[in-house]
Amino acid sequence: PYRIARFRGRDPIRYAAGPGRPITRRLDIRTRFGTRRALAVAGEREGWIGLAVEDRPNGRLAWVPAGTPRLVLSTTPLSVHVDLSRRRLQLRHGTRVLEGMTVGVGRADNRTPAGRYAVTDRLSGRDYPDAYGCCILALSGHQTRVPAGWKGGDRLAVHGTNAPDSLGRASSSGCVRAPERGLRRLLGTVPVGTPVFIRR
Repeated sequence: PYRIARFRGRDPIRYAAGPGRPITRRLDIRTRFGTRRALAVAGEREGWIGLAVEDRPNGRLAWVPAGTPRLVLSTTPLSVHVDLSRRRLQLRHGTRVLEGMTVGVGRADNRTPAGRYAVTDRLSGRDYPDAYGCCILALSGHQTRVPAGWKGGDRLAVHGTNAPDSLGRASSSGCVRAPERGLRRLLGTVPVGTPVFIRR
């Protein structure tokens, strides 16, 4: 199972840029979208745990002492896996595949960055342009090659689409596009903090 960290209370989460380094950074208890944080544990070292957060660059973690009094750890057997070369997404329970779907991925000039991320928010597409489809799973990662003139920020996401023919193709500006039926099932199944593995 994968571990998820939550923090009691309303105060910001304080963290270090590396294990054993000064705890000088802070993270609001809620994301910019209003979701109370549940953070995937993606590393562990000598009494510290590393958390996947969107405030850090891809591949960098927020580190907190494992004995932090506010810290509450739980587990989930669920994980999301995206194979960019096959353009397939799987939801897994342990090693068992619960759901599989064909997805759209980043174009050659805006490739979807591979790495380990986590779900930070589950959002309705009603509040966003039609191109995002029914719903959005916001991730902790960032697009590293944002198109010129793009005003939508650099956050990675798995989201729907209003162009179903773009599925199965390298068609996006970096995010993963998913079919509505499968995406709705994902939103109804995966908790915030679920790990997401994207590989080439």
